[in-house]
Amino acid sequence: MRIVFSRKGFDSASGGGPSPIVDGRPVSLPIPTTGGSRTRYGDLGLGEHAARASRGRLGADDPCHHDPMFREDGTCLFGQCGAAQTHLANRGVGVGDVFLFFGLFREEVSAEPHHRIFGYLRIEEVVSLAEAIPAELVDIGHPHALAMSATNDTVYRGEGRQARRAREALRLTVPGGPPSVWRRPAWLRPGGLSYHDRPDRWLSGKRLRSVARGQEFVADVGRRKSPRAWLDTVLAEINRS
Repeated sequence: MRIVFSRKGFDSASGGGPSPIVDGRPVSLPIPTTGGSRTRYGDLGLGEHAARASRGRLGADDPCHHDPMFREDGTCLFGQCGAAQTHLANRGVGVGDVFLFFGLFREEVSAEPHHRIFGYLRIEEVVSLAEAIPAELVDIGHPHALAMSATNDTVYRGEGRQARRAREALRLTVPGGPPSVWRRPAWLRPGGLSYHDRPDRWLSGKRLRSVARGQEFVADVGRRKSPRAWLDTVLAEINRS
């Protein structure tokens, strides 16, 4: 089995600032887009949040890349393409693996930003859009179905939900930051996460200095029990009311 740490949502480069935590709930803001979307921030009820996080550069009428797309039936659709999708394919990511979506968040303007997990997708189906684009994905307006960006455009589908609360167990960044320095679970060891091969990223005190950019970081945990137990705890925290 593989656990994929998947970076999504606003940050200083995409959108202009962290996504907010509103009344204790993490609200991941989709990144802005110039095409291939019929969803605007206002359609998602995120117009004011986008304006505040972007310092007025974006608002309710601006289109956004609504992906991952969490559905009311407890499922999630997530698209990937280009080099990031090639990396997922080369690492063998597929049915039975789990995406843990994380992003940059801040509780209030004066608070320090930090990385935290805000949702998940347990893969049940992998849809290659190069072969055919399902009408269902077009009907619901999934951005990868509306405008393919590469020949390897792919949509992952399966059980998935967003966290209802910004729980401490879902925070990645160590207390005091900076955002890129994470608390590392004991099972995650040097060499065990793609794009993090450099020894100087694996710090003492069970800490990890995550790469500044990049979208998909894959940990192949095989049949090991400790990563699965950790994942079960994380998913339970996401699903708590």
